[in-house]
Amino acid sequence: MNTTTKILRRLHKFFGVIPAVLLSFSIYAQQSPYLLKKGDPSGIGKWYMGREIAHVMGYQGMYWLERPERESEEKTTLLLKNMEIRETDAIADIGAGSGYHVFKMAQLAPKGTIYAVDIQDEMLAAIQLKKEEGKISNIAIVKGGEKSCNLPPNSVDKVLIVDVYHEMNFPLEMMTTIHRALRPEGKLYLIEYRGEDPRVPIKRLHKMTEAQAVKEMEAAGFRLEKNIPNLPWQHCMVFVKI
Repeated sequence: MNTTTKILRRLHKFFGVIPAVLLSFSIYAQQSPYLLKKGDPSGIGKWYMGREIAHVMGYQGMYWLERPERESEEKTTLLLKNMEIRETDAIADIGAGSGYHVFKMAQLAPKGTIYAVDIQDEMLAAIQLKKEEGKISNIAIVKGGEKSCNLPPNSVDKVLIVDVYHEMNFPLEMMTTIHRALRPEGKLYLIEYRGEDPRVPIKRLHKMTEAQAVKEMEAAGFRLEKNIPNLPWQHCMVFVKI
C-alpha cells in the first residue's frame, strides 16, 4: 500500500467520505511516472525511473558552454563527425544553450535547417544576436517548453541533446514530443557524461550510465543503435525510433 492510499484511508475513516480533490490527486499520483523525495543537493527532489533529475544550468553559466578548452576536453568536432551530417539535414539541437553546436552544424548543413531549441529566453537571445551578426539564414530559433520541444511532427532528420537530458523536468513528456518530431528514419544523438566512470570530473547527477539512458529512452519509444566510444568524457549514444 503506497503512502497516498494510506492517507486517503485515514481521511475516509475520519470524514466518512474522501473529498473529490484528494481523490483526483490520488489518481494522478498513482499514474505519474515521477516520484518526489529528498535527494542530492544538485537535484530537484524529483525522480524518474530511479534517477534524480538535476538542476538546470541557468544562462549565467553561458561562459562555460563557450569556454575555449571545450574542444580539447570534449572533442566537439569529433562529435559532429559522428553525426554524419548531410548538407540538406534538418537537425534539432534540444537545449541549445548559447548555440555552441548550432552554428557549427549550420555550416555543415548549408541547405538544411538547424532548429535551436531552448527554454531560456536569454539563451535564445544570444543565439539570435550571433545569427544576425553572422547573417546566417539556416538557423531557426524555437522556444521550447518543459513538456514539449515545440517542433512539428516528422520535421527533423536528426536530434542532438548534449548534456541536457538529465536536467529535463518532464523527461518522458519531452522525449515523447521529440519522438514525434523525428522522421521515421531519423536518429537521436544523446550525449551525456559517462556515469560509469568516476574519473569524469562532473557532479554525479550531471552524468548518466548507458543502462539508465537506454531504460529511459525505451520508455519513450527509442532503441539504442550504438554507443560510439570515441569521446573523452561522454557517451555518444545513437537511438532510433522503435
